[in-house]
Amino acid sequence: MSTDVTHSFTLPLDDPAAVDLAVTGGKGSSLARLVAAGLPVPDGFHVTTDAYRSAVAGAPQQAILAAAQDVDPGRPETHEAAAARIAEVFAALEIPEPLADAVGAGYTSLRAAAEPAVAVRSSATAEDLPGMSFAGQQDSFLNIQGEDALLRAVRDCWASLWTARAIGYRARRGIPADDVTLAVVVQRLVDADAAGVLFTVDPMTGSRDRVLINAAWGLGEAVVGGRVTPDTFYVDRVGGAVERAVSTKDVRTVRTAGGTRTDPVPAALRDRPSLTDEQAVRLAALGVRIEELYGVAMDVEWALRDGAPAVLQARPVTGAPGRA
Repeated sequence: MSTDVTHSFTLPLDDPAAVDLAVTGGKGSSLARLVAAGLPVPDGFHVTTDAYRSAVAGAPQQAILAAAQDVDPGRPETHEAAAARIAEVFAALEIPEPLADAVGAGYTSLRAAAEPAVAVRSSATAEDLPGMSFAGQQDSFLNIQGEDALLRAVRDCWASLWTARAIGYRARRGIPADDVTLAVVVQRLVDADAAGVLFTVDPMTGSRDRVLINAAWGLGEAVVGGRVTPDTFYVDRVGGAVERAVSTKDVRTVRTAGGTRTDPVPAALRDRPSLTDEQAVRLAALGVRIEELYGVAMDVEWALRDGAPAVLQARPVTGAPGRA
């Protein structure tokens, strides 16, 4: 296997070629840009769109496109039927050995421990485009350990490109089935004390005067998935004054031996703020730096471990009033 082939399947997170959306998808391209700007992004690597194309080349891709041809944008039952047929394709998919070797080499490069825990996130070429919001349409997997588990998670990310929801969304917007591919981002897992999202614009009013932060205990999936009412912090851009509304946070997402689960929050933490004012100000400053990098209002997922912030994802805000 040549080095060039290996590199077409995987790229270091900060590789200059990784900023190309066609190579690493929306999420991967954004992370590569953030790393290049010196922002605190967890170490990792990309599984490129070349890897996806190699894995499905031939009969699998023919079966995928045949199922997609029967989709009617206005009939959800056709989305479900196509998704079921395509799920069978991915369940039977064998990852080619050169591709598996490349992913294994990328995983080895992260090893401070024997089998480091990683987050495995889908990164579609059609996501985060102007005027469209694909957020949450493809799957992510947290606390993946071991090469075999990583390869399964990568395959499951590929399969999530073809859920009924994703198929229907693309069909309604006229995106051809043979135009979409998927990259995957693999990163060291941040075992977060607190996590959440921030917006550099008020999504309701379009105001840029303050940064809005939602935060809760544990990994960020409880916030992103709407399983907990998060604390809300408003941080003034000028002066850094903090206004906060603290919620009762009943649950949090935590690591387990085989992934994650939702656990009750200990009673002593439920009504405590999940961020200090100083931490909220630091996160707001990161959000403003990211907005300056992109030149538009941004939606940023973040995590905090031992007081140190990490940027997990950043994308332009879609649908907010006054977006520029």
